[in-house]
Amino acid sequence: MNQHCPEGFEQLPVLLLQHGGLSSLTGKTGLAMLRHRRGPIAAVIDPDHANGSLEKITGIARKVPIVGDLAAALPYGPAVAVVGLAPSGGVLPGPVRRDALAALQAGLSLASGLHTQLAEDPDFKAACHAGQWIWDLRQEPPSVQVGQARAAALSCQRVLAVGTDMAVGKMSACLALQAAAERQTLECRFVGTGQAGILISGRGVPLDAVRVDYAAGAVEAAVLEAGLGLSAQDLLVVEGQGSLCHPGSSATLPLMRGSQPTALLMVHRACQSTIGRLPEVLLPPLKECISLCESLAAVARPQGSGPPPKVQAVALNTAELSPEEAQRSIESCQDALGLPCDDPIRNRADGLLKVFLNR
Repeated sequence: MNQHCPEGFEQLPVLLLQHGGLSSLTGKTGLAMLRHRRGPIAAVIDPDHANGSLEKITGIARKVPIVGDLAAALPYGPAVAVVGLAPSGGVLPGPVRRDALAALQAGLSLASGLHTQLAEDPDFKAACHAGQWIWDLRQEPPSVQVGQARAAALSCQRVLAVGTDMAVGKMSACLALQAAAERQTLECRFVGTGQAGILISGRGVPLDAVRVDYAAGAVEAAVLEAGLGLSAQDLLVVEGQGSLCHPGSSATLPLMRGSQPTALLMVHRACQSTIGRLPEVLLPPLKECISLCESLAAVARPQGSGPPPKVQAVALNTAELSPEEAQRSIESCQDALGLPCDDPIRNRADGLLKVFLNR
């Protein structure tokens, strides 16, 4: 029954409950963990792909066994079962609920980013005994306050990812920047703002669980905590959520207000011209999206907090393109905007990192 990240979670061997999600957008949380989690992943439960190759199914080059049920997963030694799905309505499908409950009964702990609070479910509560925990991370932090632009006083550089749509790769771009910084032995911290980012890093704020009046303040508190002790040469990257272009999204403004960024990273899926699940909603030209984000990020800033943040680079998601198409798209975007542009997953983020370090 934990609200905060359990101590040591990042290094515990986890079991991903991914039923049907290895080849579906509903499994994006687990897929993100498979791609980015640094700690061990003992096994994945997905009956649709049991005994298959993770790399062939997902394209993720990680050796993790795929099994059909909990009994087959236990010999791999997991300590925590993690709900890797984001089902519509936040309610666990029957097979996932069965394995999650069986995991608790087998002595594992349980982590979930669903809106449904599993620790309040009588069956799960009864199955969780001494030494175990249920981490429902999608909860509003205690003692939330209204934002006060306090993050502007931090010494470190703060990069906020903004996007043209939901699910275009904002979290992945931020984690790629962090990995690039660490390859150069530079200090770079990541602030997760969604369930996958928090599960991967063990740090952050579940923004969509916070009441709108306190959203900027909750981001501010998470950024202040993450930025503690960082110097002017250090980097803090903040995971973006949603998009100003999406008619159902309200996340970008509190992220801007709360993080008080010194720079913006625009994330866009190559060749996308409409909102992904709302094809009747056209995306503005990328140059207009950049201008809009810069205009909004320039206000609600304290005096003396430095120049207003600019989009300094574009992270282009080219996952659906061939290598040749991807390179042409990257070059075209760079020429059209006059900004550095690259795919930080396909090509790694070392080039983009240099932009934010002014090197």
